[in-house]
Amino acid sequence: MPENRKRNVTLTIRVTPGEKDAILRKAKQADMNLTDYLVTAALSTQIFVAEDLKPALTELKRIGNNLNQIATKINVGAFKSYNFSEVIQCQSRLYEELVRIGGKGWQL
Repeated sequence: MPENRKRNVTLTIRVTPGEKDAILRKAKQADMNLTDYLVTAALSTQIFVAEDLKPALTELKRIGNNLNQIATKINVGAFKSYNFSEVIQCQSRLYEELVRIGGKGWQL
């Protein structure tokens, strides 16, 4: 970052008192003033924007509803036995992947 650049534009943000304290503490730990710390953090942090996850979440909800219906039928004796471990594992992997994709942009 050039040392002699002229900073003549103001940027105002709102934070909670706790957020302010945490930001000031991190700036101090980095041995930077607040402006340099925030500019460096903002310009050097890569943000990942997850594509719209709504269709995938809707489908995940439908699958979950189907699993609940199957579980109900098993509990009332409509099915004698069936191993759903593979279905449950696939559902779990799908959920974990959606969480990973959706949360990627917030991990700084």
